[in-house]
Amino acid sequence: MSQETESGPAVPADSDATPAPRPKKGGGAPRSNARAQEARRRFIRTAVMSTAVVGAGLAGYLPVAAQADSPRLRPPGALDEDDFLSSCIKCGQCVQVCPVQAIVLGDITDGFGIGVPHIESREQACDFSCDAVQCILACPTGALVYRKPDFLTIRPGAELAHKPVLKAKANDPEPTLNLIERAGLARLSRPEACLATQGKGFKGQARGADFTGQMRYMDVDRWAPIKVADHPYERELCDLCVTECPIQDAIRLEVTEAADGSKRGMPVVMEQCVGCGVCEMICPVEPTAIVVDSRAVWEGEA
Repeated sequence: MSQETESGPAVPADSDATPAPRPKKGGGAPRSNARAQEARRRFIRTAVMSTAVVGAGLAGYLPVAAQADSPRLRPPGALDEDDFLSSCIKCGQCVQVCPVQAIVLGDITDGFGIGVPHIESREQACDFSCDAVQCILACPTGALVYRKPDFLTIRPGAELAHKPVLKAKANDPEPTLNLIERAGLARLSRPEACLATQGKGFKGQARGADFTGQMRYMDVDRWAPIKVADHPYERELCDLCVTECPIQDAIRLEVTEAADGSKRGMPVVMEQCVGCGVCEMICPVEPTAIVVDSRAVWEGEA
């Protein structure tokens, strides 16, 4: 003898078995309370961790470990790193006014705080196309400034012939760069790869036809930067890092004559270097033979 139930098929009248619950529409077993609670806990953990990571990035504290090993090159006039991170509000004003788009905002994948401005010299250097004023003027908090307590750090025993002078302003009444402290320092990192040290010249586009980096060429237009790819070179002895440097006397090429009569050159970075990064960007060797170290100082004596 069996009887119908409202919730399921008929079961024997003398059976103690409880009818199985009918599956919900859409199929699949109903989720247990334990599984639902675990899913909620996972969601809450993910939300809390995401908020903490984003908050730390926005505050500028996420990059602590990576920053110690590879500090970023900051925009012109940046305060010392700790002061810069505490003063910068990540508004992006400096990015918007840069004529060559050299300034970019840090991403969480970089290992640096989200929104902190920096410069990737190899991709796009600061060539001072705006005469080093727009990003500083646009900064609303003073994280980028003209005047800082000390002037350029020079090597013990060396003399600074003159303050950094923009080549573009050499004939102006006030040609000196308005920055008091360098952002970095250029360094010949791979002298064996440098074309000049090998006695080689260069002909063609410095970084290839697909390179999108821009630079100001005074013989083209002082105020309108163009793509580096649109300005081919032809040099008997490669000296692009010297001739394209926007700072007067910041880097020079010491030329010597080899035993076979061929000429070889050695790029030498001088005290006037402010770490703009143009030499790193324009170097036709891949990987580059010259780099800019952020916040670097001279080591040893002259």
